[in-house]
Amino acid sequence: MGLGRTGNGTVGFAAVRPRRLPLAVVLLLASCKAAPQIAAVVGGGVAGAASGSPAVGFAVGVATDAAATAVVQYYGRTRQQAEQDAIAEAAGMVPPGGQANWKIEHDIPIGNEHGSLQVVRQIDNPLALCKQIVFSVDEGKGEKLKRAWYSADICHRADKWKWASAEPAVERWGYLQ
Repeated sequence: MGLGRTGNGTVGFAAVRPRRLPLAVVLLLASCKAAPQIAAVVGGGVAGAASGSPAVGFAVGVATDAAATAVVQYYGRTRQQAEQDAIAEAAGMVPPGGQANWKIEHDIPIGNEHGSLQVVRQIDNPLALCKQIVFSVDEGKGEKLKRAWYSADICHRADKWKWASAEPAVERWGYLQ
């Protein structure tokens, strides 16, 4: 950069050498709850070292943490909504008392879920047709199968069924609600 090029002067050789993180490391960090803090420490450290100012490093670290936290929460909410939509779509076709299986396959094949569901009752009201359901989330196979049950409400909106519960299961969705 410039006439004399940056070389490895102020920020060191590591800053000017191109590095690529393997996809597995990126995916591991993306699923880690500490990923925003890790990104903040790295970003703040690099900015502080490059500028020579701890204040700039701190500001970049705080901003990076806030941005990375927002991205991780958005990603979690979109995956949660996709799972809820898959359950609602499967349950929408089932009459009261009926059972069905459901599954979700995400673009990034981490956290693909499946289970079964049962429509407990149909709720008729003037605003929308709704159903109360119970559904399971299955982990493992065969003898190691673990099944957790949850309940929710779904309603028919426009041309599809959507999740209608404000709090389907706090322990299931955690802080993403």
